[in-house]
Amino acid sequence: MKLVSQNYGKARVRLCKVLRDGPVHSVKELTVRIALEGEFTSGYQSGDNSCIVPTDTMKNAINVLAFHHLGADNEPFALVVGEHFLNRYTQVTQVTVELEERAWSRLEVDGVPHPHSFAQTQRATPLVKLIQSRTSQSLESGVQDFTLLKTTGSSFSGFATCEHTTLAPTEDRLLATTLKARWTWNTVPASYQATTDTLLKALVVPFAGNHSPSVQATLWQMAESAFEACPEIQEITLTLPNLHYFSQNLRAFGIENTNVLLLPSEEPHGQIEATLSRN
Repeated sequence: MKLVSQNYGKARVRLCKVLRDGPVHSVKELTVRIALEGEFTSGYQSGDNSCIVPTDTMKNAINVLAFHHLGADNEPFALVVGEHFLNRYTQVTQVTVELEERAWSRLEVDGVPHPHSFAQTQRATPLVKLIQSRTSQSLESGVQDFTLLKTTGSSFSGFATCEHTTLAPTEDRLLATTLKARWTWNTVPASYQATTDTLLKALVVPFAGNHSPSVQATLWQMAESAFEACPEIQEITLTLPNLHYFSQNLRAFGIENTNVLLLPSEEPHGQIEATLSRN
């Protein structure tokens, strides 16, 4: 029997760090997943654990590295973690690090930002994924759970039909999605966090401002806007599920309901995803 591939590590390592700048504090709360690949065959074949790095050790190392190195941007911390395990253990050939951030927003009291009080008002979950070996590195940033909705300015008609088609074309519909975006970098930005904020704002502009003939066309326009706003990114993958809202039939009550009272129906939903890169 042959071991074709393997990886193991620690998942859902949760940490929260307070960043202090005098009386002004910031909060970083992360959930970390790490996976190692390498020369671990003897651990599987013969029960020889001498090559195996305990997952508890991984968790402890992540905490220590976070204490010393985690700052405002998540991407540099992911790189520190990857380099640590490659440098510390010769049997490790590749490290995958995934970070998911729970973002805290600073409270305002009497119109003034409070130095050390925060609220959970997150509109999107920041993501980082690093795959690092001794010869290559892939750093990907992104967001998920970015929910967008507009009540008009969207249509869908002229689509392919067959004997199974029941969907009626429409020139006015509600459009809703829970966006996931992932992108790679062609240069190191001055601030990863600031660039992500700029990118999110750029994605919203065509979604809200342009008429949508289809989710596919809107996805293209959103990616185009992201590339224009953020020259630091090289490639972007956008996943836009089409979350359906159907008009409720109220004719039994003498009510003609046209896109006023709607039934949210997230399952099943359309799933539109595309990866785009600069020319």
